[in-house]
Amino acid sequence: MKGYAMIKLGEAGWVNKIMPKCGPRDCICRPLALAPCTSDVHVVWENAIGELPGRILGHEALGIVDEVGSEVKLFKPGDRVIVGAITPNWDNEAAQRGFSSQTGGIMGAYEFTAKKDGTFAEYFHVNQADNNMAMLPDGMDPVAGVMITDMMTTGFMGAENAGIQLGADVAVIGIGPVGLCAIGGAKMRGASRIFAVGSRPTPVKVAKMYGATDIIDYHNGDTAQQIIDATDGAGVDAVVVAGGGPDILMDAIKMAKAGSKISNCNFFSGADTLPLPRLDWGSGMANKDIITGLCPGGRVRLERLAKLITYGRFDPMPMATHVFHGLDHIEEALLMMKKKAGDVIKPVVICE
Repeated sequence: MKGYAMIKLGEAGWVNKIMPKCGPRDCICRPLALAPCTSDVHVVWENAIGELPGRILGHEALGIVDEVGSEVKLFKPGDRVIVGAITPNWDNEAAQRGFSSQTGGIMGAYEFTAKKDGTFAEYFHVNQADNNMAMLPDGMDPVAGVMITDMMTTGFMGAENAGIQLGADVAVIGIGPVGLCAIGGAKMRGASRIFAVGSRPTPVKVAKMYGATDIIDYHNGDTAQQIIDATDGAGVDAVVVAGGGPDILMDAIKMAKAGSKISNCNFFSGADTLPLPRLDWGSGMANKDIITGLCPGGRVRLERLAKLITYGRFDPMPMATHVFHGLDHIEEALLMMKKKAGDVIKPVVICE
């Protein structure tokens, strides 16, 4: 089979590989819809997980089941499925403690690309399929469905971990697709005022559509100070960090009130340590909690997110700014995510 892979650090291209084998609890799928992620950019061009020559990229996919293992109960060949970007080992102790994304070590449930070939291929493997896939609802547009696999579950996790209460003032830093979903999640949880930090025109438009009341452009001055001034010196009740470099936690802590939660769903690369502003953090005693998390997976989670789309609570379609047809377009779509021109939020590739 062919797949789109890391050739070496800084270079990606097409490779030919042997098809994956199906274990008794697993499935082999053909791609129905794929979406490149900024994480794929981190892997190839920012040395996020080391050099993996020939490792196929991709972790956001809808699939068509091609083969099922002997112990799989919920799926059969031909089923159209939502595949979690994170595919935990549900037998693991971390999963039983409620931290399924961390099975097998820190971020260990990130198996696609990190531990095995990813989804940008003619066939891909899904471990523990009954737990890590969900049926794609009849009539759901695959463009919408593929957003469930990572963007929605990660962005909504950001809002959930922030503990947003009714009427809260919330800041979302970064308005790529994860940040946009965090804005939608903050609105659903009852936030009153939502500050969206970003400047690219198309994401700004969608941020307003999803519930942002204020746009903070970092080109116009210090981000934290703009939000502090806009709230008459009070700051916000919750912060979701969905983008930015190593210094972004400085801004998040500065703009947060005492008693707030700073929810991070941003992958930090390029630095071994992250700075914190000591005084704004009360020398560690300001009751400003930093909470982290990796994209939640699991069939129940995927099914519930699909219901949010089915029943009109959230529409991910505006994030799909570019739609391609045919697996061969995955390279073009990935490079589009790397460059992130002003009109790009998320490219999607429909494969069948």
